[in-house]
Amino acid sequence: MVQVPIGCWLSAAVLDIVPAGQRAPTTLTAVGLAGVAPASVAGWADWADLPPEQARVGLAHALSNVVAVAFYTASLTARLRGRSTKGRLWSLGGLTAVAVSGALGGHVAYRQAVEAHPST
Repeated sequence: MVQVPIGCWLSAAVLDIVPAGQRAPTTLTAVGLAGVAPASVAGWADWADLPPEQARVGLAHALSNVVAVAFYTASLTARLRGRSTKGRLWSLGGLTAVAVSGALGGHVAYRQAVEAHPST
């Protein structure tokens, strides 16, 4: 589920670099934000089953996600108000927070050997 927000936000960053207009990155930022809720629910379900050591890293992962969502919300707000440069800067901060979150999530999943929550 995390592929929707991450993919949209990474694509928006690429489109911010090329001179193609502002509508597509704005739309991708909004779609990425819409994809956060289902990804968050799945993440919290997985977190609930973690042992204490992994749960602490999971909380840091979640905090980084909260920062990313806040930055992308600020980016979308700036873009919708016609402040594309400010929107790009907020987006860059959000992408940095997503990178930190991904590193923490990868650490929990692979280094600490935690599997995804089994589907029923």
